[in-house]
Amino acid sequence: MAETTQDDVVFRPKPSLPPPPNTVGVVGWLRKNLFGGPFDSLLTIVGVSLIAYVAYSLYQYGIANAVWEADTYRECLDVTKGNGACWAGVSTWMNGYMYGRYPDVEQWRVNLAGVVLAVWLAPFWFPKIKAKILVGMSAVLTFPFLAAHLFLGGEAGLFLQVMVAVAMTLFATVWLNVGASYLGYPSLRVALLRLSGFENKGDHLHKYVLLGAFGVGFVIAFAYQSTWELAAVPTQNWGGLFLTLVISGIGISSALPSGIILALGRRSKMPVIRVFCTAFIELFRSVPLITILFMAVTMMPLFLPVEINPDKLVLVIVAVCIFAAAYMAEIVRGGLQAINKGQYEAAQAMGLNYWKMMTLIIMPQALKVMIPNIVGNFIGLLKDTTLVSIIGLYDILLMAKASGQDGKWLGMHTEPFLFTAAVFFVVCFCMSKYSQHLERTIGGGYGRR
Repeated sequence: MAETTQDDVVFRPKPSLPPPPNTVGVVGWLRKNLFGGPFDSLLTIVGVSLIAYVAYSLYQYGIANAVWEADTYRECLDVTKGNGACWAGVSTWMNGYMYGRYPDVEQWRVNLAGVVLAVWLAPFWFPKIKAKILVGMSAVLTFPFLAAHLFLGGEAGLFLQVMVAVAMTLFATVWLNVGASYLGYPSLRVALLRLSGFENKGDHLHKYVLLGAFGVGFVIAFAYQSTWELAAVPTQNWGGLFLTLVISGIGISSALPSGIILALGRRSKMPVIRVFCTAFIELFRSVPLITILFMAVTMMPLFLPVEINPDKLVLVIVAVCIFAAAYMAEIVRGGLQAINKGQYEAAQAMGLNYWKMMTLIIMPQALKVMIPNIVGNFIGLLKDTTLVSIIGLYDILLMAKASGQDGKWLGMHTEPFLFTAAVFFVVCFCMSKYSQHLERTIGGGYGRR
């Protein structure tokens, strides 16, 4: 037998396996998921039939047979015979659904505050902007004072004027930082130091440049807002979607920081703090929101001095914030317990104290895990604010009910509540989609697995 040398061996590459198919095709997907068997096929046919029937009925009621122009509800009934929607009444009452009894000539103030908040938070979606948490904190801590001055109007005290000027200065700072970032500077701080010539000087001198720039902006803002002459609008005239967003917005913005403090307090090793936070959480989690609202509106004024007569809206907002904080505290505590004990030990081994360990290591990981629960709690809080209609605040739900009691539109109940449901669906759906976006980008949800 002839001896085989290495040169005689033919090296052939191993045959590669066919790549797995990325998709099974539309037909295969339908066969697998919808028509996998007789029972699955039956359920699919029944489900599609129900969806088609509901969609067709809604189309007939809401579009095909609907009345879009009419002066009274009786005119709508004469045309539709009860088989179509009367959107003419909804259109007539649209201003009430949005602003309640807020004066028409002053509604620009509500719109301006909404635009300012949207523009203030817009840098969250700019990829070049860093320290976005500072943008959010500046808006949460100071925008309520600016909004309160715009909404209420009238004479403003010195404290409110100062906070409004601070809010305006921080708003300008946020957008000057955006401009500096897109002009090639790392941040507004670096731009100010370079332009002033203090970049290469001692670090202890940098704060004077920054404080001086902020002081100039504050003086300009204070002088500008001191010239405002806004007509006073009492909270009794607030209503509609505007009031709903005010109550839920303040409750949502205060729920997370308050919940974090309560959760950390409940896990504290100091008995006094732990007992107080535990009692607070269990007390306000054990009663319905409507009970807390009634207690705040009817009972709380009885315990206050006669000279102090708090506004009903203020009491409601405080009650909602307390209720939201108690529920958020348990969500945060669950997120903290989800973090592996090794993370705590590693942070302690690095020499970090308690607060640095929580702010730099533990809490960022816990918040990422809690994103679905946090947003779910926010959505629930937004819908729970409709309970304020029971104690006489004309939110969007009570305005929808009031429109059906108007003389011209007496008996119109279905259309206003359909419109209200659509508004809540759009707002809650947007919050849900943003939650999923956060899970895909910074969270530990399904998008990152």
